Amino acid sequence: MKLSMPRFDQAPVLVVGDVMLDRYWHGGTSRISPEAPVPVVKVEQIEDRPGGAANVALNIAALGAPAMLVGITGVDEAAESLTDSLNAAGVDVHFQRLAEQPTIVKLRVMSRHQQLLRMDFEEAFGTNAEALAAEVERLLPQARVLVLSDYGKGALKNHQVLIQAARRRGVPVLADPKGKDFSIYRGASLITPNLSEFEAIVGRCADEAELVAKGAALMQELELGALLVTRGEHGMTLLRLGHPALHLPARAREVFDVTGAGDTVISTLAAALAAGEELPQAVALANLAAGIVVGKLGTAAISAPELRRAVQREQGSERGVLSLDQLLLAIEDARAHGEKIVFTNGCFDILHAGHVTYLEQARAQGDRLVLAVNDDASVSRLKGPGRPINSVERRMAVLAGLGAVDWVVSFPEDTPERLLGQVKPDVLVKGGDYGIDQVVGADIVRAYGGEVRVLGLVENSSTTAIVEKIRSK
Repeated sequence: MKLSMPRFDQAPVLVVGDVMLDRYWHGGTSRISPEAPVPVVKVEQIEDRPGGAANVALNIAALGAPAMLVGITGVDEAAESLTDSLNAAGVDVHFQRLAEQPTIVKLRVMSRHQQLLRMDFEEAFGTNAEALAAEVERLLPQARVLVLSDYGKGALKNHQVLIQAARRRGVPVLADPKGKDFSIYRGASLITPNLSEFEAIVGRCADEAELVAKGAALMQELELGALLVTRGEHGMTLLRLGHPALHLPARAREVFDVTGAGDTVISTLAAALAAGEELPQAVALANLAAGIVVGKLGTAAISAPELRRAVQREQGSERGVLSLDQLLLAIEDARAHGEKIVFTNGCFDILHAGHVTYLEQARAQGDRLVLAVNDDASVSRLKGPGRPINSVERRMAVLAGLGAVDWVVSFPEDTPERLLGQVKPDVLVKGGDYGIDQVVGADIVRAYGGEVRVLGLVENSSTTAIVEKIRSK
């Protein structure tokens, strides 16, 4: 499946649900309490993070998508901490504040990256369902996707009112369900239960075939557009009526903490769908995102650069020979990490010491070297009959093996001007004895503020000379 990074900046998402504050007390543990057989933690750091629906909104904002959040809090210090954190991340916050009830807080005591204890401070909210629905109706015209982040804490009491309001406006509804009554999500575009939540509704599934059959029956019963079952180390399964099941393997390299992984899945899904991605591609992106977040400690969000790099790995574009699409994705990721892009080009028909020295010098001009190689037809036009000696595939394979070269791409024209206009390198490098104004594409690069540099050539190193020497013998 081909993946790409969506335009998250054009993908507004509205999140409604149970917001909470995840509070962490970090400290060292060196002794057992004399009062009871429990470790004593010397608290050295207190950390607050948005949790629940607030974490979903935070994840959406971290991807670069506009995020709006509707939820319930108390009028207390925890609510202020939540609001400050979310505002700082760019989330548009719309809270109902209830003076008579506290904001939900989950306190975790951590030592040496291990959770020793969790304490929950919560009461089910007495939500004003009509006021919440009115706020959602007001914000829906600004959203491309509505997310119901349901933790069963009382913020969501009128699921059907919200679902129907979104459907009337043609806005897809994604729901992260809780409880043993999924009928409240009837008509949703997609629900995302984990396996235990799913089996609590349909019964135990002995194998994937039974999971698919029971999932299809549930979709028909509840008039769901799709069903995504997250299955931990077994990945996730996407079911759609009229389509074969899509089973995606888990992507985590190392599972450190699964806290908030479901939030990451639905937030990435929502942002990708809002950006115009098809559902299978959006699910694949969410699967990659989940693989990243479980490698982090506690409730965490992943950033667009992190996801972009995961997509890059998935598409095989970390190094080596790339298609133009893969190259542009790799460059976007490199720039997100503050790396300077250097570009050079040539035929490189028979690789020799002069080429190697020149490419090492070119790579030293920045952080990443893009090497654009003339295809066979253009080499023939430039060098004459009998050239190239080696096909473009073989030339690129050899060049990709050089330590100085990050990415190799071919182009069909005689000059790389079109490619330069797409790549927009920070530095254009060429070897030779001519001036900067004579470098092909120099005007393009300098027009957007890039640099053009001319490097010297190694004497007595020439592909043409090597070819003539071979022919003469």
